[in-house]
Amino acid sequence: MGGVSDWTERHRPVSELQLEGNEVQRRQIRKWLDEWQAGTPNKKALLLVGPPGVGKTSIARAIAADMGWSVIELNASDARNAAAIRKAATHGSTHRSLFHNPNEKAQRTLILLDEVDHLSGGLREVSQERLQKAMMGEEVAGKAITFSGDSGGKAELLRLLDSTQQPVIMACNDEMGLWGKGSSWRSTKDRFSRHLQKINFVRASDEALRRIARRVLRAENIEFEDAAIEELVKSNPGDLRALVRDLQVVCVNKELTLTKDNVNLLIEAGQRDISIEVFPGLDNLYRSKTAEEASTISRSIDKSPNDLMNWVHWNNASLFTDNNGVIRGARSLSQANKMFYGRFLNTAHRSSYWCSNLSALSASVANPEPLVGRIFASYPNYLRRGGSYTRPNIVDRLASTCGINKSTVREEMLPILSVLMDSEEKIGDATDFTISLSLGFTAEEHASLAGLPLSRASTKKLISQYNESHSLLLAKSEEIQPLPQIEKEPVQQEEVKEVIKEKDPGQTKLF
Repeated sequence: MGGVSDWTERHRPVSELQLEGNEVQRRQIRKWLDEWQAGTPNKKALLLVGPPGVGKTSIARAIAADMGWSVIELNASDARNAAAIRKAATHGSTHRSLFHNPNEKAQRTLILLDEVDHLSGGLREVSQERLQKAMMGEEVAGKAITFSGDSGGKAELLRLLDSTQQPVIMACNDEMGLWGKGSSWRSTKDRFSRHLQKINFVRASDEALRRIARRVLRAENIEFEDAAIEELVKSNPGDLRALVRDLQVVCVNKELTLTKDNVNLLIEAGQRDISIEVFPGLDNLYRSKTAEEASTISRSIDKSPNDLMNWVHWNNASLFTDNNGVIRGARSLSQANKMFYGRFLNTAHRSSYWCSNLSALSASVANPEPLVGRIFASYPNYLRRGGSYTRPNIVDRLASTCGINKSTVREEMLPILSVLMDSEEKIGDATDFTISLSLGFTAEEHASLAGLPLSRASTKKLISQYNESHSLLLAKSEEIQPLPQIEKEPVQQEEVKEVIKEKDPGQTKLF
């Protein structure tokens, strides 16, 4: 390790004890690897999704090292066509580790594929005969048989997940890069999802960054000021790799003590784009007064364009005090939604760009009355997939009643219903049971949609009122009896003839 010039490699964690951040995600990885230790889990692969530099591959390697497993790794800088993946990964996945100890049970080889979102091409398989010749190094007319680029790589990766006898971990920044952005992306996602479990990584906390910085500096025997660490953390968006690189740059001269002034010189020399958390980011966005300012702020918020659109859509109705501003914002968000779905149709629209910018305009210049005081943005309830309002019976009833799929219910119907039933919203009223009664909801389901804790005394009172209203509605429906049918005596044919004779002869010509 002493000869490694790159500090990110020199100080890469070699054990789980040295890892920082994403504790929940680490437990999920450890649990999955323990399942491999005991046998074969239902999902043979993990897909680690998250921003760069948060330690996705480092965590996987460190945990595997603690378990005594060997690792086969491929990344974007390696050839990742069908031949390369089958030679390096598939062979390792279908055989025991080369370093297998026969006295140990279930020693594994971890197959680690980094940056799979850069794996281009579709799921079309290459010629198996040509693939075998390429792996054997055969030549045709004096030229070796090779595959260019990522030819057949994605199809071979899918085959690997289907046949592997060893754990496979894939890492990426944007999972859509793996599914593809053409019209067949859903089919590709479904085929991969059968084999893998997805784990979402988040940026490291400030405290984790401080611990990493101190550990690296002490390992390098460099004196430092706490104020210098604070400046580094303040300028870092939660990227562990970037933090270590910054430390290496600013500590070129190891004879000097790392000071706040040294760090500020680095920051002034080359400030990187900094991502800010969503709540302070929205506070800045809703205060912006120009389109240019709003666009700049939206790009710094640590949310994808689609997520930002959802956050703005949820908060506009509660934050805007002008109804015209809400309407203008909704129109802009409608256009943003159309632009976002352009990415799945592979059109010429720059979907992410327009989605992000239109969402920013919806939260800023669309409102004619500037917001004053502290801005209390809230987390969109319909994005909380584990919330009580998303219980399956509510979603199932709405999907069945309206004849739509469950995803549409969660994304489009539940947000509207929750606002209409939430008394904290300007247009909401939890005591209005009209909609819930018409949809056949129970009292508990109505309370859940209104965002009320079932254990609260006021909620129990509301449930009692709802049940009374429901009983009255049933009583009224029972009181309304259908009108009795009046039995008509059969009309004799002779009587019909007499009536026809009495009518004007001119009318009979019509029959």
